Amino acid sequence: MSALSQTSLSYSPNPSTEEMPTAMEIGKARYQWNRDHYSPLRRRTDIWRFVFTFVAELWWDAKKWSYPGGYSEEKRRKRRQKQAVWVRENILELGPTFIKVGQLFSTRGDLFPVEYVAELTKLQDRVPAFSFDRVKEIIESDTGKSLTELFASFDPTPLAAASLGQVHRAQLHNGEDVVVKVQRPGLKQLFTIDLAILRRITQYFQNHPRWGRGRDWLGIYEECCRILWEETDYLLEGQNADTFRRHFRDFDWVRVPKVYWRYTSPRVLTLEYVPGIKISHYEALEAAGLDRKRLARQGAEAYLEQLLNNGFFHADPHPGNIAVAPDGAMIFYDFGMMGRITANVRSGLMETLFGIAEKNGDRVINSLINLGALQPTGDMGPVRRSVQYMLDNFMDKPFEEQSVTAISDDLYEIAYDQPFRFPATFTFVMRAFSTLEGVGKGLDPEFSFMEVAQPFAMDLMTNNSSNGNSILDELGRQAAQVSSTALGLPRRIEDTIEKLDRGDIRVRVRSSESDRILRRLGMVQMLTNYSILLVGFLVCGTILIVNSKVTLAILAAIAAGAMAIILLRLMRQINRYDRLP
Repeated sequence: MSALSQTSLSYSPNPSTEEMPTAMEIGKARYQWNRDHYSPLRRRTDIWRFVFTFVAELWWDAKKWSYPGGYSEEKRRKRRQKQAVWVRENILELGPTFIKVGQLFSTRGDLFPVEYVAELTKLQDRVPAFSFDRVKEIIESDTGKSLTELFASFDPTPLAAASLGQVHRAQLHNGEDVVVKVQRPGLKQLFTIDLAILRRITQYFQNHPRWGRGRDWLGIYEECCRILWEETDYLLEGQNADTFRRHFRDFDWVRVPKVYWRYTSPRVLTLEYVPGIKISHYEALEAAGLDRKRLARQGAEAYLEQLLNNGFFHADPHPGNIAVAPDGAMIFYDFGMMGRITANVRSGLMETLFGIAEKNGDRVINSLINLGALQPTGDMGPVRRSVQYMLDNFMDKPFEEQSVTAISDDLYEIAYDQPFRFPATFTFVMRAFSTLEGVGKGLDPEFSFMEVAQPFAMDLMTNNSSNGNSILDELGRQAAQVSSTALGLPRRIEDTIEKLDRGDIRVRVRSSESDRILRRLGMVQMLTNYSILLVGFLVCGTILIVNSKVTLAILAAIAAGAMAIILLRLMRQINRYDRLP
């Protein structure tokens, strides 16, 4: 699977100004990472300056006394919104590595607040195009042939430019039109520097007492590394395109550009030129006489076919990567980011599906634990209640009336600050579902993704597959499980009694009243300490004034004032805590 990209590099026959940076934009852009003489030391300075500023912002945001006029959730939400905009703008300045990581994090509503996720989804990796001389140099270096030997003509102006590379239109000597995707020079060197710095940043967050609790930041870092390095390999992207085309060879309404391997290398990818109308250009589709309702349905069906039948899916089907041919066929571009669903994952998802269908929170939780999407903790009660609440609300409406976007938003809201750890494949699928639902509703306001998915889901639940997941198999499995549990119950009771005798089972009882008293004693102890400091600073200030040390006396007075403010805050907290029921 390759990196998630909100604006993965794709092409269209007539690129709009939205897809291609103008000369003015290129002239104004001053990306330091794009300079020829950009030193690693300067790179580290730029990155760490951003990190330290961001950490300071997080610390300030967590202090309730930092909010003018008093703390409120609304004030914190507005402050987070401003911070999220600042983060997005700085990520763009830091370049390709951080743009791709930010776009990957835009799918992780289980890890980040909704304000950050919303801003990261807006990341646009429109950056200045690099020169034609560099394009020529890379192509000739990788292929070992001159540009004139390879192509009859080659347009020096790119069709589209992004942080990882850019696309040019060309023509082979046999007259075939192609597009050539060329990787940005120095990209791998930049990734090497950036990922080494990101590892140290990850270690800091992993070891942080608050931000690292319950988070596998190192695991997320390793996954990001794998994804980023795979995206720099154009040979892998070409293989993905070939596999995707083979899966749809029997579908005349799906088209995939073929790869010209003779003109392809790790940094150069040459594809068939397949022009089409961007699927979000609704007026152009209308003018071409195409049925928008049928296109909305076909887009959803094509993705469900990839996901449920092939197990190999396009992980970023945003409008820039999907076009429509004049005859109404769907054209897919950009195969740098593909996902795979293995047989065991599909079986686990099937178990989750049965649990949702019967509104069984325990079964859903167990299946999520087996999938690695949920980290078991000592007290699973809050998680179980959250899942059950979602199931009860999810089943209130008929299946076809559900909204994928609403379901994923609710799921991420429940998962945030809970021990859920959704695998990348799961987040890619949910992101793709939401994107396709948005595209479908743009084409047809009455479009329902769940309505299209319903027959696929029913086939999946009733299909007597090799995995043994049919309804009859499920009933048989449940009957066997019940009988096994009943027969094994006496032995389990005996084992439990033996563990109690050996002392292997510990029973922990928590008293809320005792916890309150202990917490209050801690506050009183802190109050005593700060009172001693206050008196000490006052005595020091008095002695210094008597000895005409005015400057030092003022400093002591300031310190005493700070202690007094802290004392007042502690006293207010104790009073408020005592009034709690």
